[in-house]
Amino acid sequence: MIEFVKAGTSDALVINGISKRSFDSDVEIGAPCKGGPPGYMSVQFHTKMARSNHLYKLLVDGLIVGAAILFMDGDRLNIGRIFISPEYHRKGYGAYMMQEIEGMFADVKEFYLDTPVWNTRTNSFYPKQGYTEYKRDSAFVYYTKVLT
Repeated sequence: MIEFVKAGTSDALVINGISKRSFDSDVEIGAPCKGGPPGYMSVQFHTKMARSNHLYKLLVDGLIVGAAILFMDGDRLNIGRIFISPEYHRKGYGAYMMQEIEGMFADVKEFYLDTPVWNTRTNSFYPKQGYTEYKRDSAFVYYTKVLT
């Protein structure tokens, strides 16, 4: 059984470990070194995101295998982060999470996110989910998906 639901503060430790492993694994697909976005390996950060109702978890047969950090911005939703434990990459869970996010926020008119320029995996993934690049700078590619 697969579920995508809000995470609680008690999930922060497990989610933090998944975040660290997931972002550190990006070194295999173009990252200049191990690392991730601010707070990616901070239990305190993930606890704060859970307390603020921004943290969601992906459960597969009751086991947390991924998570997302989401921020409402008026009638727009910023997908701040989405990550999956490396052993669960390339199994369709990312696409499932994106569909669930869009379904959970049915009133949202636009979804947006950014990803590093060097990340070949995510820069291939987001267009397949219907996201369009609207801006690029030396560090990031910015994507949007407008629903009508």
